Amino acid sequence: MRYSALKILKEGLTGNKGWTPAWREPEPKKSYDIIIVGAGGHGLATAYYLAKEHGLTNIAVLEKGWLGGGNVGRNTTIVRSNYLLPGNQPFYELSMKLWENLEQDFNYNAMVSQRGILNLCHSDPQRDAFARRGNGMIMSGADAELLDQDGVREMCPFLDFDNARFPITGGLLQKRGGTVRHDAVAWGFARGADERGVDIIQNCEVTGFDINNGVCTGVKTSRGDIKANKVAVCVAGSSGRVMAQAGMRLPIESHVLQAFVTEGLKPTIPGVITFGAGHFYVSQSDKGGLVFGGDIDGYNTYAQRGNLPVVEDVCEGGMAIMPMIGRARLLRTWGGIMDMSMDGSPFIDKTHVNGLYFNGGWCYGGFKATPASGWCYAHLLATGNPHETATQMRLDRFERGYMTDEKGQGAQPNLH
Repeated sequence: MRYSALKILKEGLTGNKGWTPAWREPEPKKSYDIIIVGAGGHGLATAYYLAKEHGLTNIAVLEKGWLGGGNVGRNTTIVRSNYLLPGNQPFYELSMKLWENLEQDFNYNAMVSQRGILNLCHSDPQRDAFARRGNGMIMSGADAELLDQDGVREMCPFLDFDNARFPITGGLLQKRGGTVRHDAVAWGFARGADERGVDIIQNCEVTGFDINNGVCTGVKTSRGDIKANKVAVCVAGSSGRVMAQAGMRLPIESHVLQAFVTEGLKPTIPGVITFGAGHFYVSQSDKGGLVFGGDIDGYNTYAQRGNLPVVEDVCEGGMAIMPMIGRARLLRTWGGIMDMSMDGSPFIDKTHVNGLYFNGGWCYGGFKATPASGWCYAHLLATGNPHETATQMRLDRFERGYMTDEKGQGAQPNLH
């Protein structure tokens, strides 16, 4: 079914009886060409682009729980491409270009809103670092604009410019950044993959891999063994547990990252704003609630919930730049499990097991990378070669000494 304004009008006038399910509920087959483990944003995007761009449709996406029940539905919905290093910036710019045409591409309203993202700076050295990053962005084809204090004040007059500890001296603006409705991204990719013949199988937990003589020939699941020529894992914070079943230890730690939503307020925040002297980022949803987050919790966990010290720390960061939010009531919080790599950069690569592939280590950047991750992972699975923007996202880069220190730290910054 194609969605359109005419279709909505017709269904509204006929009792909405003509809508069909967005995707099927198929039973797993005995074998597939490719099995994708994880029906989150990255897994569904991979299946979609494998079918659409490479014509491969004998594919199953296996999900332990329900479609989109992981990090793709547990984030602050921010999309951007304001990275610096050559190993990352072209990749995230590819993702931004895919975001810009995503709704037309898969015929689904993902509520892509390019309202801009503003990174605040609070010192002269930080302004210089932002200028360097902005130049790196422009060199990769992205947009960037360095604002002085007056420029930031004109855009966001409600900020605390006279804070004695964290004075706002300017900011780096990417106007093409913004937010996207996270659930709709999963639903749109799922619908697009399903209509091209991909089987999306929910409530099907992968409990092991069939590996013989260094070759992966399928997976063991809670619904029986399934054979495959290739197995592609992308399970975010569960990466360590899943890949351990294949005898692999990854350079990844799992931490919870909390997000928060306040009560609905009148339109206040023009786009996305980040605090440069701490870790706080905020935007405003279409319902009026402020959506914000900050640092990961400081312990390893697989629980999709956080603790109160981080709630306090994040709220302190918000109060430091915009004290007005102190009167807003916090309605709810949730947690996503981050697969934190030790250099802050992801992996899209083959493993040492023939036929087994891995996608993970996205740290804070998983949601914004969704379309490019699927695009590049699909390219790797279909061709056997990494996409040109993902050549540095290799699993063995720590052994080879080719880290991509985008943030200069992983889950344990004291080790760097």
